Amino acid sequence: MKSITSKIAILAIFFSAGGPVLADETIPTRNCTWCHGTSGQGFATAPRLAGQRHQYIANQLLDFSKHMRDNPLSKQYMWDAAANLNHSAVRDFAMYFSTLPPKAANDGDRGLAAVGKKIYELGIPESNIVSCLVCHGPNAEGIRQIPRLGGLAYSYLKKRLEQWGKGYHRAAEPMPQIARTLSANEIDALASYLSFIK
Repeated sequence: MKSITSKIAILAIFFSAGGPVLADETIPTRNCTWCHGTSGQGFATAPRLAGQRHQYIANQLLDFSKHMRDNPLSKQYMWDAAANLNHSAVRDFAMYFSTLPPKAANDGDRGLAAVGKKIYELGIPESNIVSCLVCHGPNAEGIRQIPRLGGLAYSYLKKRLEQWGKGYHRAAEPMPQIARTLSANEIDALASYLSFIK
């Protein structure tokens, strides 16, 4: 995997030196899809980029380059991949992936989805947790720089919530505070529900 990271970094340097790009043939999307899947649909460990909010993608690429996304996989893969992207390249990647049609992962526990839906829509008042739809939208579609969560892989969502709870990516408030309050069962239920949203 180290050689892949090096290749991504080298190609990022090469392509960031050029001017604006207009189509997927002219930007190195293949380097992204090695980890994020064909057409950016994602895997268990690397999230789906297809259909994600372009403002969110751009912000995350900048956070990777500034080492603000500090969880282990971000350090291992994305810090180098985003290190030399200029603002035009960041914009072009973000716009390209945001226009691809997303597909739901459908890999959560269906038995937990109803509980997850309740948490998403109503929050957990007794734990002082507001409903997720306030920020992420009624269909988990995201709003501007707030990410789309609908259809992301169960294991990715679960891991991100757990990592926030452990203190990673502290700048992404209020998520670290919310994640610290969620129980393991609540995280499972929420991640399961979100994985089924189209």
